[in-house]
Amino acid sequence: MPTVAPVEVDQPDIAEHVSVDRPWIVLVWNDPINLMSYVTFVIQKIFGYSLEKATELMLDVHHKGRAVVSSGAREKAEMDVFKLHEHGLWATMQQDD
Repeated sequence: MPTVAPVEVDQPDIAEHVSVDRPWIVLVWNDPINLMSYVTFVIQKIFGYSLEKATELMLDVHHKGRAVVSSGAREKAEMDVFKLHEHGLWATMQQDD
């Protein structure tokens, strides 16, 4: 009859600090190619923002060089960046500070 060797299992230290998953943000960057009206249109189309909110974000892109257009889980941020790229906008994602 075979003998079973004991298995060592690491028990987590309850006192260890568990970091909370920080949300990811999606940034749209200013570029010399796209018209401001087009950037506003794309932000409305992808994120469902009102004309006023999309215009505010577009003006941030224009004047500040970038704007945070969405935040959330990494997978959502990746999809948002992909959609923005499909529409020809320069977008990146990063973890929020």
